[in-house]
Amino acid sequence: MLSTPFYDPKKSYEENFKKGPFGAFADGKVIDNKKGPQFDFFGHKIFSPFGIPAGPLINGRFVKAALKKGFDIVTYKTVRGIKYPCHPWPNVLSVKIEGDLTLEKAENKIIANHEYSKPLSITNSFGVPSFSPEFWQKDIAQVLKNMRPGQILVGAFQGTKKTGQNIEEYINDFSSTAKMLKKSGVKAIEVNLSCPNEGTDNLLCYDTEHSVKVVKAIKKEIKNIPLIIKIGYFKDENALENFVKKITPIVQGISAVNTISAKIVDENGNQALPGEGRLQSGVCGHAIKWAGLDMVKKLKRLREKFGYSYTIIGVGGVTIPDDFFEYRSAGADIVMSATGAMWNPYLARDIKEKLG
Repeated sequence: MLSTPFYDPKKSYEENFKKGPFGAFADGKVIDNKKGPQFDFFGHKIFSPFGIPAGPLINGRFVKAALKKGFDIVTYKTVRGIKYPCHPWPNVLSVKIEGDLTLEKAENKIIANHEYSKPLSITNSFGVPSFSPEFWQKDIAQVLKNMRPGQILVGAFQGTKKTGQNIEEYINDFSSTAKMLKKSGVKAIEVNLSCPNEGTDNLLCYDTEHSVKVVKAIKKEIKNIPLIIKIGYFKDENALENFVKKITPIVQGISAVNTISAKIVDENGNQALPGEGRLQSGVCGHAIKWAGLDMVKKLKRLREKFGYSYTIIGVGGVTIPDDFFEYRSAGADIVMSATGAMWNPYLARDIKEKLG
């Protein structure tokens, strides 16, 4: 039986933003830690190496609720340097997949509906909305004032493509947004390189040359603040090796994976998410756990092969405590859950009980 999700898929993004979070995240009860901070996150001592990645914690209230429920590394939803609208409702749907969403299966159409059940996999299609920097800077600063020792907030962001923009202007947008995020006071910053590259349909992380330019510009602004890059799934290990070789001297952490993209349709075969450009949508949850684990293993092999020191953050399909430990065994230093945490507010508590 799934719990009431803290982000309600039946409501619009705006309704969730104004009235959420929901379910147990709304009860205000604090889950206390039985032990002191004993794990490391870029030099900060934390209670557990588990948290929530960029996406479902859409404002400060959601972040504070997650912290109270024992998620010790929480990521404020990806922001932009300008106000940016959300895609029309629905933004979250359940997807029906037998077993893993392999890359071969992702070439086919995936059926989605509003019936959520275990093992849970969903598609989410928001378009990375953002309130103005004036709003999110104040919102983040307010969260930071109430942070407890042993927990940390990560600020996530991405650049924004604009009409007539060239690549230099696109990179400058990353740089200026990073500067604004730094001013909010976060102790770690994550940039989303799994967003579409400027002028292409490919993910930015698949373009090593421009990814390096972007992270160099960001690092110039944020200086000693740890920089995490969020990337997609790399099928080609040689391409990943080249990417890691070029970008590792600049970044401190690598988070993988984001989602696996597929064509999302209803039971009649029609586009399930209304609007232009929304036939293709990212799938997350149980069906992509294989991809997250595979990327963690690849990143660990590369780290050992070349003697790198980046932190590996494993994301994708963590819905039960055993998934957390599977990621840790695969080589993840930090593990995060979005879909699983959304429907199970006590996932962090359950993992801590097994951590001992």
